[in-house]
Amino acid sequence: MNTTSLTTRKLQPVLGEPSATPIPIKEITEMLIYEELSRARIHDSREATRVRQALELRSARRWDRIARWAAKRARRFDG
Repeated sequence: MNTTSLTTRKLQPVLGEPSATPIPIKEITEMLIYEELSRARIHDSREATRVRQALELRSARRWDRIARWAAKRARRFDG
């Protein structure tokens, strides 16, 4: 028997034959919950970043508009 078939045979037990190790359902479920929580946190972080960037862009535009208004007003009073 070659190693490939031996490995494959170990990973795929025959139906009706109990496996040597019990399936850790609780651990798998817990791992999936933590994975989903991690994905949700990444999503929330990215969404918060998008909102913050939009607010910063809006603020930059506002300050640019104020600066133009102030420059125009200064020229009017200087001239």
